[in-house]
Amino acid sequence: MASVLLVEDDHFVRAALIRHLTDASHSVRSVGTALEALREISQLHFDVVILDLGLPDLDGSKALKMLRGIADVPVIIATARDDEAGIVRLLNDGADDYLTKPFSAEHLTARIAAVLRRSGSRSGSGTGGIGGVGSGTAHTSIPEVIRVGGISVDPQRRAATLDGIELDLTRREFDLLAYLAGRPGTVVSRKDLLARVWNQPYGADKTVDVHLSWLRRKLGESAASPRYLHTYRGVGVKLEPPR
Repeated sequence: MASVLLVEDDHFVRAALIRHLTDASHSVRSVGTALEALREISQLHFDVVILDLGLPDLDGSKALKMLRGIADVPVIIATARDDEAGIVRLLNDGADDYLTKPFSAEHLTARIAAVLRRSGSRSGSGTGGIGGVGSGTAHTSIPEVIRVGGISVDPQRRAATLDGIELDLTRREFDLLAYLAGRPGTVVSRKDLLARVWNQPYGADKTVDVHLSWLRRKLGESAASPRYLHTYRGVGVKLEPPR
């Protein structure tokens, strides 16, 4: 069973796809706009996103670029456009697969299964950076719990606490905290964070800054009054216990 976010503004198409995906034992959440989709993705974990390009608020290709700035979840594009150049552009922008409308429910199910197989192999080979294996630093084992001052991070349970109180973190916020906590006192560049946490060799620094801002808020601090997260302009960010 997969957790699926369906982004489709046509109510009839949405209802039919929800019914089919549910019958196929998938867990489905659905929204009708790009902004709703971005909010869902920033707050919840999904195994795959089905993204319609003809959305009322944002063009789907723009929504895809924005989505890629906050998550590496597999994305299947559903589009009525069949021009090769457009499809190649979408794949280059970060789409994992595409379906040209109209398509059968069985075809969609097969594409989801194929994307999940590929994403499973990617996630299996890309988790080392989060659990304590830093770039250029060899570790023989992943610690069960990482502690930095009052912060405790449990990579196995994907849970984090601050002074004994559990933090309500999104998937990406947890990955960011875990990566930094595994390197306490070390200034980590935004480029490194994009590569290790977002699995993107390049991207916008704004993506990192936004997530750092969200994480700071949940740690009860701000950029002006940092306790754990310290930013070094033009260099990177460091997590260390309060002095």
